[in-house]
Amino acid sequence: NYETCVRRQCLRRALPLHLTRHAEMKKKPCIVIKLHLHGLALTSNGRDLSSRKSVHNSQSGIEDLHADDLSICNHPSQLSAQSFYFGKFRHMLMSKNFSFILMFDFFYFKKNKFFSKKTKKILTSIYKQRTKKYITQKKEGGNFLSSLHTEEDNRMENETLFTEEVEPPGSSAGLVGFENYTNDILTSYNALLGPSVIKTKGVQYVFRFKESPRTRAFRKRFYPEVTSLEWSNWHWQYGNRIKDVDALSQFIWLSEDERNAMNHHEGSIPVAITPYYTSLLDEFDSSQPLRRMVVPVTDERHRTAVEADDPLGEEHDSPVPGIVHRYPDRALFLVTDTCSTYCRYCTRSRMVGSHGRTMSNTDAWEGAIEYIEANPQIRDVLLSGGDPLTLSDERLEWLLGRLRKIAHIEILRIGTKIPVVLPQRITPKLTYMLKRFHPLWISIHVNHPDELTPEMSQACSRLANAGIPLGSQTVLLNKINDDVETMKRLVLGLLKVRVKPYYLYQCDPIPGSSHFRTPVKAGLDIIEGLRGHTTGYAVPTYVIDAPGGGGKIPLIPDYAVGRDGNDLMLRNYEGNIYRYPDCQLLQPDNP
Repeated sequence: NYETCVRRQCLRRALPLHLTRHAEMKKKPCIVIKLHLHGLALTSNGRDLSSRKSVHNSQSGIEDLHADDLSICNHPSQLSAQSFYFGKFRHMLMSKNFSFILMFDFFYFKKNKFFSKKTKKILTSIYKQRTKKYITQKKEGGNFLSSLHTEEDNRMENETLFTEEVEPPGSSAGLVGFENYTNDILTSYNALLGPSVIKTKGVQYVFRFKESPRTRAFRKRFYPEVTSLEWSNWHWQYGNRIKDVDALSQFIWLSEDERNAMNHHEGSIPVAITPYYTSLLDEFDSSQPLRRMVVPVTDERHRTAVEADDPLGEEHDSPVPGIVHRYPDRALFLVTDTCSTYCRYCTRSRMVGSHGRTMSNTDAWEGAIEYIEANPQIRDVLLSGGDPLTLSDERLEWLLGRLRKIAHIEILRIGTKIPVVLPQRITPKLTYMLKRFHPLWISIHVNHPDELTPEMSQACSRLANAGIPLGSQTVLLNKINDDVETMKRLVLGLLKVRVKPYYLYQCDPIPGSSHFRTPVKAGLDIIEGLRGHTTGYAVPTYVIDAPGGGGKIPLIPDYAVGRDGNDLMLRNYEGNIYRYPDCQLLQPDNP
């Protein structure tokens, strides 16, 4: 009973909120608010309200509920951890399962004096937005269910909501961005009447993800039985990866060379492509850049004398399993050997996909974490692999939390290709979790402008909106991105999705990579074609990761062409020569 609960002033702790959309009630749209008190019961003056069939209304009442009393998490995405904090409700909560549903007819609460003007304005805005969307969704058959409630949900909510590590947000952060996330939170009431839920293990909530026209056409053609909601489920995408020649040949016409390479696969890099990324591959052109990066060819069998299994000497700089400590104040932490999609030029081809789950279990991580704890000079830890974002939210949260507890760790970084090959993985729940561990940076592996799709843009937006700085890491590849025009389209497109071009790598000499590698001059020409011709934010640092463990060595074109006396002769991006009066160091007088 809503009135009883409110007037008894019995809510004190944070309550997880589930918002669902009520399509029709008395022929009028309204909003349904469902509050679950897991492991808690309402009490008033020591009496358990949940066990009573009826309670007389109290006359004490409460004051008008203002928007300042209603504080929502900064990113209202992880619904299991999304909470309303009612500062004016003071009574203790006792241990017992209890739940109730509050249903507000829109036209009722609009006229009722219980809500403040600011709260009414927000609810009115939600109502208008959802009413406008409803007709479109109904035409498209857009009924969907955004939450599954299981015992696993209860466990996670108790872990995230009622522990000291999760601090409730302040009132100033309460309603920021609330309206922007209604599409992710509000669901169709019609779907609740006849739920069709994707029962994927470990998935609490499923959010509809933006689909490009190309991807939608691909899904309807090759996966006609798969709904848009199911396609948006990253667990479904991961579980339905294309791994063999028979499966891949259903989507693209394999050339004789590709078919031969897959039938007689000899390299260490496995084959796996997500359905989403498969939708980006050209059906007939085997020379398409995206297709060449993920589909094997027979050139991978040719090994030259300069190639090595571990060309960067990472094993030599690994004091304990999983750690590469090459630079003084930072360490590389290899947390998994698994990727959702495997690149054919991978630097760590010697290890990816070959050890099952041995690298990603807690026991394997403990030794690496102990090493980091024992070396206080390490202030920056980069999580890589494999792809760390293939880990579950719970395991990733445990790992980040464990590292964040180390006093001398200042910065955490994640290297990933997930936003490019599996953007559905970037759920609001994931970003809500990641933002707890700031300062946190993410480097995204992206190589070609055709990878900058609406799905990838939405994934990057979710990460950027969570306050995570994004940078790109691009590998220079022959006949894929080794010309100025392609690279310019890539770096400018990255800036549009709020990703700073960070590194441009010379391809490492792993076994079978000769058909991917380019002359160093090609990289220098690209940098020269970008510098001065476009914004400096779009110019990455061109580096060679020196074979044998030398680390990253930056390369730049020669802009200093010589000296004339004390003057330094410089060449600008147009090729014009300029003179700069250089200062000479003054020699100290000998005593």
